[in-house]
Amino acid sequence: MKVLKKILWLLLIIFILIQFARPAKNLGETPSPNALTTVYPMKQEVQAIFKRACNDCHSNHSEYPWYSHIQPVGWWLNSHIKDGKRHFNLDEFMNYPVARQYKKLEETAEQVNDGEMPISSYTLMHGIAKLSEQDKKLINDWVEELRGIIKAKYPADSLILKRRPRS
Repeated sequence: MKVLKKILWLLLIIFILIQFARPAKNLGETPSPNALTTVYPMKQEVQAIFKRACNDCHSNHSEYPWYSHIQPVGWWLNSHIKDGKRHFNLDEFMNYPVARQYKKLEETAEQVNDGEMPISSYTLMHGIAKLSEQDKKLINDWVEELRGIIKAKYPADSLILKRRPRS
């Protein structure tokens, strides 16, 4: 019994100590000068969908829930945000080469249609982020419109991602 009590005290001390190791918050300026919306149109309906379902992980500014202040949950959320921004960042979109912009838009529509985005762990805690069929249609229509604008603006060979040589 004494060993169990010591283990519980040790776990409590560790839990208290890790509260002081907090990840940096994703609270950058949004929209940034490199944001997708600085160059390409986005209807208000689509902006509203992105705000409630995408921006927390795919922009430079996240809205943090109360539980993000409890570690290790904060670390886990920070990991998701970093990963989301690495794959697709709406606020850095214009920094991407045009071929990557074109491809990321296609991937966005595919992942939304396949139910991969927003991820289930996000929609579990943010029910408002679940996408309806109408939401998916709006996103698909917007993606097609935007890809059409890009396709008309750039030569066809610039829209193809170059394969990286294998090492």
